[in-house]
Amino acid sequence: MTEKEKMLAGQPYNAETPLLRQERLKARQLCFEYNNTPPEKGRAVQILDRLLGKHGKNCCINPNFFCDYGYNIEVGDNFFANYNLIVLDCAKVTIGDNVFIAPNVGIYTAGHPIDAASRRAGEEYAKPVRIGNDVWIGGGVSILPGVFVGNNCVIGAGSVVTKNIPDNSVAVGNPCKVIRKI
Repeated sequence: MTEKEKMLAGQPYNAETPLLRQERLKARQLCFEYNNTPPEKGRAVQILDRLLGKHGKNCCINPNFFCDYGYNIEVGDNFFANYNLIVLDCAKVTIGDNVFIAPNVGIYTAGHPIDAASRRAGEEYAKPVRIGNDVWIGGGVSILPGVFVGNNCVIGAGSVVTKNIPDNSVAVGNPCKVIRKI
């Protein structure tokens, strides 16, 4: 398997191969272009068409927006992300319909080994993140690798989501925990 195939399969891989470096550079260039485009909707959507793997109708991401690859990100209809969204999409990030994301949110699929020698050797891994339909994610939330946030959830501001959140939940804290059902 290539390092990219390992990355997409959730296996340990080396991110410093020429192909993966080139793909990250392409995404950074598109993010730069997107973040520096005047607020004229048509042009920004054209950039998202080239950057994201898929997006539905009424997709709005306020600048600044940063991602690793872009092609691993899929968002549904009526998606809104406020300022300073970061998505480390070494694995698939799937976001449903009618999702609202407040400012300064990070969605992370990338992880690194605990062993220092492995980290120095450039090894990393990635686990997919899924966010269901009708979800509101508060400001400053961090969503960690491998997490699923169910449908009709609210994640409170400043939360660190380390484990799955079931459907119809309000969850807050560090680590994020369900405090009540909707």
